[in-house]
Amino acid sequence: MSTAEHAETNRRDFLYIATGAVGAVGAALTAWPFINQMNPDASVRALASVEVDLSPIAEGQEITIKWRGNPVFVRHRLPAEIEAAKAVSVADLPDPLARNANVADGDEATDVNRVVAGKEQFLVMMGVCTHLGCVPIPNEGDFAVVEGSSKHGGWFCPCHGSHYDTAGRIRKGPAPQNLPIPQYTYLSDTQIRIG
Repeated sequence: MSTAEHAETNRRDFLYIATGAVGAVGAALTAWPFINQMNPDASVRALASVEVDLSPIAEGQEITIKWRGNPVFVRHRLPAEIEAAKAVSVADLPDPLARNANVADGDEATDVNRVVAGKEQFLVMMGVCTHLGCVPIPNEGDFAVVEGSSKHGGWFCPCHGSHYDTAGRIRKGPAPQNLPIPQYTYLSDTQIRIG
C-alpha cells in the first residue's frame, strides 16, 4: 500500500466518522423537543408539594385538600379520638403496619406511628380507600367515637363497607391496608408541607 492510498483511507475514515457524529447530534437535537414535552408542566410540578395552615382547623374538624390529584384528609382530632386510637392493640388490627412515609418501613400501626410526636392532635392521611380507591366518609363507621348524639373521627367507605378507626387504620371490611400517611413536615406549629 502506498502512502497516497494510506492517506486516502485515513481521510475517508475521518469523513465517515465526522458525518456520523454530525448526523447523531442532528438527530438528538431534532428529538429533544419531543422528549422534553413528556416532562410534567409547571402546574403539575407546583403540586409536588402543598403547604397547609392548620390554625383555622377547629378541634373535631377535618378538611380535605387535593395533592397530586388525590384527596388528603387533615383532621384536628379530639382528645377522645386520640385516646380511642391509643387504646387499640396492634394485634387487633387487620393491617399491623403504620403505612407512614415519615417512619421506617415495617413500623407497627400504633397511633404514635401514624402521627408526628408532640402533634398527635393532627392526623394527615391520604383520603383514598385501599380497597378500590373510593373516598371514605369522615365521622362515620363502627370505629368513630360517639359523644352525645354525634360521631367524631373514624371513616367509612360506603362502596364496599370498609371501616377505619380514629387513626385511619382499617378495622373491618374488605380494604387490605390502613389509609397511607404521605410524607409531610412541620414548618411551624401551625403550618405543614405535604410532599
